[in-house]
Amino acid sequence: MKVLITGGAGFIGSHLTERLLNEGHSVIIIDNFHTGSRDNIRHLLHNDDLEIFRHDVTDPYRMEVDYIYNLACPASPIHYQRSPVKTVLTSVMGVINALKLATEVKARVFQASTSEVYGDPLVHPQKEDYSGNVNPIGPRSCYDEGKRIAETLMFDYHRENDVDIRIVRIFNTFGPRMRPDDGRVVSNFILQALRNESITIFGDGSQTRSFCYVDDMVEGMIRLMDQDEHTGPMNLGNPDERSIKEIAELIIEMTGSSSEIIYKPLPKDDPIRRKPDITLAKSHLGWEPQVKLEDGLPKAIEYFRPLAKMHAAPEKVPN
Repeated sequence: MKVLITGGAGFIGSHLTERLLNEGHSVIIIDNFHTGSRDNIRHLLHNDDLEIFRHDVTDPYRMEVDYIYNLACPASPIHYQRSPVKTVLTSVMGVINALKLATEVKARVFQASTSEVYGDPLVHPQKEDYSGNVNPIGPRSCYDEGKRIAETLMFDYHRENDVDIRIVRIFNTFGPRMRPDDGRVVSNFILQALRNESITIFGDGSQTRSFCYVDDMVEGMIRLMDQDEHTGPMNLGNPDERSIKEIAELIIEMTGSSSEIIYKPLPKDDPIRRKPDITLAKSHLGWEPQVKLEDGLPKAIEYFRPLAKMHAAPEKVPN
């Protein structure tokens, strides 16, 4: 296969790129390197089956490919709230340009959606037929609504132009190559713990998330893309629900840190509970996470250990 990955230098995108190259596919990366990093793919540059183009997905592009994985979009609240209009444009114009290309070259197209389409859910765990409890004008809506529109456009192109689509709703994912400055729970807590700084929890720490190791996420994405029976949207994530306080305490223990936990007010629209129902993924893909949180965290800790000397953890931890 010849595969295009938009956002291929990002956290999940770089792991997907590496996996597909290892399977013998030719991969083209389009990335504007706004949140992606050349360091994430530097070890792959020797591969003759990899091409990289610095390009913004809001501008059209044209190439002959079999598969399109559309992953390009800032995924951290710190980054997407910094440029909210650009974030919306990246989601909307990015998927339109991917769909136009897919229509022209008859490619199968994958959209990386998000658990954020459920908003602050009133149904738990979240199933794919749940419409969500969303705020279309809140500080997080540039990302949440952009992804919801992207899903709409995927299905409109599917119905109107018979485009071959796949949609995954990605729940919280962690592992090596997360940005140290993106302010997410796992990366922030690890950096603070390694530096023996106070670990900052926003809220009382009882809010929950379900963390999926990146290799498991990539496996699920590929399985959905490679099958012919289901378009999605399909939840991919780890249903092992943990409280934020439990995550902090686990990371302190694993790093041998002397950090103390401090508490600050919860940001607006921050979901209280988040857990995927992965019944569809189990039944249609035979997929479920294989890496336990306790097994994945040491790999993330070792990745961040040298970075802890260079990067202080950001102030805000919003999800």
